Amino acid sequence: MNHKLRALNTQLLLVLSLVAGLLPNAWLNTASGSDSSSPNVVYILADDLGYGDLGCYGATKVQTPNIDQLAKTGRMFSDAHSASAVCTPSRYALLTGEYPVRAYEGRGVWGPLSPFSGLIIDTQTPTIGKVFQNKNYATACVGKWHLGFGKDKNDWSVPLRPGPNDVGFDYYFGVPLVNSGSPFVYVENDTIVGYDPADPLRAGGPPSPTPTFPKEASRKSPNRFTGALAAHKIYDDEKTGTLLTEKAVAWITDNKDDPFFLYFATTNIHHPFTPAPRFKGTSQCGLYGDYIHELDWMVGEIMQSLEDNGLSENTLVIFTSDNGGMLNLGGRNAMRDGHRINGDLLGFKFGAWEGGHRVPFIARWPGKIEADTQSNQTICNVDMLATFMALTDQDPESLENQDSINVLPCLLDNPTEPLRTELILAPAKAANFSIRKGKWMYIGAKGSGGFNGGKEDQHAWGGAPAVAFAGSENSDIADGKIKRNAPPAQLYDLEKDLQQTNNVYRQFPEVVQELEAKLEAHRPAKPTGKPRPRKGKNQ
Repeated sequence: MNHKLRALNTQLLLVLSLVAGLLPNAWLNTASGSDSSSPNVVYILADDLGYGDLGCYGATKVQTPNIDQLAKTGRMFSDAHSASAVCTPSRYALLTGEYPVRAYEGRGVWGPLSPFSGLIIDTQTPTIGKVFQNKNYATACVGKWHLGFGKDKNDWSVPLRPGPNDVGFDYYFGVPLVNSGSPFVYVENDTIVGYDPADPLRAGGPPSPTPTFPKEASRKSPNRFTGALAAHKIYDDEKTGTLLTEKAVAWITDNKDDPFFLYFATTNIHHPFTPAPRFKGTSQCGLYGDYIHELDWMVGEIMQSLEDNGLSENTLVIFTSDNGGMLNLGGRNAMRDGHRINGDLLGFKFGAWEGGHRVPFIARWPGKIEADTQSNQTICNVDMLATFMALTDQDPESLENQDSINVLPCLLDNPTEPLRTELILAPAKAANFSIRKGKWMYIGAKGSGGFNGGKEDQHAWGGAPAVAFAGSENSDIADGKIKRNAPPAQLYDLEKDLQQTNNVYRQFPEVVQELEAKLEAHRPAKPTGKPRPRKGKNQ
């Protein structure tokens, strides 16, 4: 027996030695995050794309076959939100995993960022880019930034630091602010594309020329900058979608051999609506719909590049929007053509009503996420930090704050209990700061807290004046105005009344009291001084 046992042990040791000779590198690679089994992640963030702007979410006046296919091969969410109904604070939440009210020492960031603002993310703050860098992923941001450059104030001196390269992205290329606002140049990493030190970009003075468009494209603000003539000549609104897509596809190809994270932030479909000429006239709702068609093509190109590089099976693709659709001229014309930019939801971009922040959200990962499925879990873009930490085997509990919730279980599985029980939501006006708890949505003031313009020639149409135009109903509103006897705040039961037709503030005083107390704990403070670093253990 001893002889046989020794022989068996010898054979076992031989097998173990062979296995040990094969596995150490794999173990090390997995630990470092560079193993080929580490999933790539592509996060596609559309701009101002409403809940009703896609075929898979019910649109009939636009055709979105590539995005619809993404949904058919992945999972659609019906209760996904942006933490803010405004672009800059929404992006702050996405990148940092913090509610935007935490920015600027708790004063919060509420509106679109000025072109002269410094970077509003402290470079010591954990970000989604840093989460992937921690695991040796290549990282890139291609597209709209709108989170500032430089310290305190941005005078557009090159190099533009700190910027995207300092908060988790190895590579950046895109539109530094927003396609409707100057400066109308592209930025690559920390320099202006076409930069000429003899002709720098400067504020004031005779504005450098930039393309203009007819009224129906919706407003493009006048250029506030002079100089940088070469850089301005390179910038072309109607070529921006194609250019950003080409940059993203090239970066995927260049990084196909190692795990990567691509944050692809499109300018589509933010006004002005400037699709490439080949997309004009292809939808049934004007330039607004044509711009969606270009966006759908862009998504298709990204998906094709993953397929061409053999990456489709091991890539998590997420498609969503930074906030709801806006009722600008393009949006109004689309609605006149029968297109419902936010579906049947009440409200629009900038506001606290559902149309301002409930957004499309689709996730696809073959073999991991069940195809052609839907989820009604409440999730938010602020949750991506914790989710990506969990995805890459990092501990979300190590974060200093717990604004970000790991929602990976509802991407990969079907949990019966809600992962997120509360959600703070911010419109443009701090007075309308809001909280969601289960079926209840509480808004701390009257109205939407967003745009209130109500005349045909006004760009910023929203709030009560927009309700009648959209064919919506709300118990606080009559003839485009808030009723005098309307309650001081708003409470909606979204299970019974997703369209927010009936404010039940006075019927449920105990719910109001509970949610107001919870909201009060998050209300913005007003300290003085510069933003302090918000440190975490994973940087």
